[in-house]
Amino acid sequence: MPRATPAPENGELALELLVHGVGGATPAGMLGDPRTVRITGDETAAVFRRTDDADAELHPERYRDRPVPEAYCWSRLTSGNGARALWLILLPFMVANLAHWMRPSGRGMARTVRTYGVLVRLVALSLTVLLTAAACEVALDLVAWQCAGSADCAAPRSWLGFLSPAGGGWWSQPGRRLALAALVPAALTGLLWYLSNRTWSAYESQQPLPTSHDPRDDAPGPGPALGRPGFWYGRRLVARLRAAHTAAGLLTVAAAVAGAAARFDRRDGGSALLEICGWLTEALLAVGAFAVLWVVCRRGRKESRPDARLDRAVVGLLPLGALGLLVLALLYAGWSRPGWSSRGMLPGDRAFGVITLAQGLLVVALAVTAWRLHRRHPEGTTALRGLGGPAIAMLACALGGVMSGGVAQRVADWLDDGGTPGMGRGTIAGPPVLLSWQAAVIPPLLVVVLALAGWFAGRTLRFRHRLLAEVEADYPGERPDAARTRGIAGARATAALTEAAPRLVGITSAVTLLLGAGALAGAWASHEVPGEAADGTHPFVASGVQTAQALGSWLIGLGFILFVTWGRRAYKDASARRTIGILWDVGTFWPRAAHPFAPPCYAERAVPDLTWRMAGWTDRTGGRLVISGHSQGSVLAAAAVWQLPPRARRRVALLTYGSPLQRLYGRWFPAYFGPGPLAALHREVDCWRNLWRATDPIGGPVLPGDRTSEGEREVDCGPLKDPLVYGRTTERPLPEPILGHSDYQADPAFAVERDALLDRLEPCAPDALDAPDAPGVPGQRLTQAPADPPGTAG
Repeated sequence: MPRATPAPENGELALELLVHGVGGATPAGMLGDPRTVRITGDETAAVFRRTDDADAELHPERYRDRPVPEAYCWSRLTSGNGARALWLILLPFMVANLAHWMRPSGRGMARTVRTYGVLVRLVALSLTVLLTAAACEVALDLVAWQCAGSADCAAPRSWLGFLSPAGGGWWSQPGRRLALAALVPAALTGLLWYLSNRTWSAYESQQPLPTSHDPRDDAPGPGPALGRPGFWYGRRLVARLRAAHTAAGLLTVAAAVAGAAARFDRRDGGSALLEICGWLTEALLAVGAFAVLWVVCRRGRKESRPDARLDRAVVGLLPLGALGLLVLALLYAGWSRPGWSSRGMLPGDRAFGVITLAQGLLVVALAVTAWRLHRRHPEGTTALRGLGGPAIAMLACALGGVMSGGVAQRVADWLDDGGTPGMGRGTIAGPPVLLSWQAAVIPPLLVVVLALAGWFAGRTLRFRHRLLAEVEADYPGERPDAARTRGIAGARATAALTEAAPRLVGITSAVTLLLGAGALAGAWASHEVPGEAADGTHPFVASGVQTAQALGSWLIGLGFILFVTWGRRAYKDASARRTIGILWDVGTFWPRAAHPFAPPCYAERAVPDLTWRMAGWTDRTGGRLVISGHSQGSVLAAAAVWQLPPRARRRVALLTYGSPLQRLYGRWFPAYFGPGPLAALHREVDCWRNLWRATDPIGGPVLPGDRTSEGEREVDCGPLKDPLVYGRTTERPLPEPILGHSDYQADPAFAVERDALLDRLEPCAPDALDAPDAPGVPGQRLTQAPADPPGTAG
């Protein structure tokens, strides 16, 4: 990054606070100096300065002609140690959490907004149950029930010998095998609880900047949601949801174990006492499930103020009660039943169908609710006419199904010595037939996706051809170069593909819903895998179905292997871990409002960091500050400015470049970054400029078509020329690159606009520092800069 621009002539101390985008950046790279020092923060996120500028406040005379540059580095919030590789298994949870924030604006429809939140939380809960059920399918059904119960499958595997009925050992009874295998999915649930609890202490527990409370902020009404004091403090809700999802996972394991034993006791002549115990156990499990649903549906987010309370009865008693029921179920299943043997699949294999049906119904209900919200306040820029949230929720369910089915299919293939599960020619029965049907619909889905990709590619080529004349007109007086013109036009046409993303997501989600419904109907109607169900049909149909099943199983296996390989590499390789961190930079900006096991929200640490730094520095020095954010950093910068009290906001200017505020966030998250909230931010922060390029696939104008009132300046500055020079010149003898989303600082407009923002900030009167609305207790001025908020001191 080039050196800071000169400060205005009024001589006040000025500060530039730089915030990088996705993928991270080093302090040396951001400040243009290898010698840097940490001013405040810790090893995870911190503010840095050049070593020469560390004591700038003590020598303001040195900075009369330039502001002091600072860099806020937050990349380790998403790409830190090797444990972050475990976040890969949380991908469906992260996608489901995004659906919560994609709802349309809900002004005047508080009940519908609450319904939308409840439906998304139920979708998220179903994903937890699905993941746990998949672990039960592998450990309980495939290994403990089918393989350990078959002499042909267990014989070549010595590690299963003590479970085999042929050995006649204590563990050979089916109930005891199930009780022992249940430790695997229970341990997985415990791991998810541990990860969520650890990140909850580091992210959701960060204290926001204290401000006064306006009770009107409780409604989804006129005030911007991101400006509410409790928006970035989700400690209470995440703790409740973590308890509920942990209990749901443990109850799922208990139901899988106890259900098989209870069915034997009722149908195959178990003792009357055991039958009564089975009914009692299942009744207690139903009560526990009702308690989980009540906790998930009862309370949503509270954003009007930071809510530090914890529902200790829910947080503590619900998981412990579920753990107690699991122990009870294991003891019940482990009771001696000499006549019990395991044949076929584990009873309860229809649970996957019930989960799939419930997810489909929830997605449809969510779509109806989102449509009602959008119809009340339609906005032309909203993706998929308000149906972005349901579409993303459908993709989250599909991801969960593919991951669950992939694990089960691969384990079944391994145990069956390479045979095709469910085809009746192996040593085990295989996983539930629904998983094979879901694998069989993957090839048709890929055909649709590839067809869409081909259509978009053709449209891009046609658009590039139309742009050729426009590119030449942008560089008058230059000698035409066909290759150069095609390259610039191609970059602009490719960048425009971002506008096509909603259509791609919408069509893919709709096709996924239809194919999923077809797979469920086929599985329930035939009770056979697709290859067996197609026997007797026309040879062309039968071969096509068998090919789809085999190819789908192969694709799931390939995806599972790539998934495991990527996670293993990310655990050992910092560069691969950083790539995963880039994905989370985009997906984990939002708080965990729907799924507590999703990767943590880094903005709940970054936004308070930036807010405390800006408010503290301006209060202590009375100086002017421009916060400069690139790409995802511009979203963090805008969110932090929203959180500032009015007194501090008057001393702060906002410079964004390559910003997805409107192009991505405004379209997909209209209730929070739609035209209304962004226009409100402009009214509150008049000193705001946004730089963008036509070749940038991510950034764009934030207020397109904005009609500013008298005395206000337009926000957007662009499109900037890219490349700056068409051909070779004496000043630039080498060809200039097409920069796209990077190196905005290389454009001369960057320095000009940053300097102009600092000039526009109002001078600070000598008595202004004693104004009554300083951050902290209303009516009191901070006597010390809050540079180190709790938990962030270096």
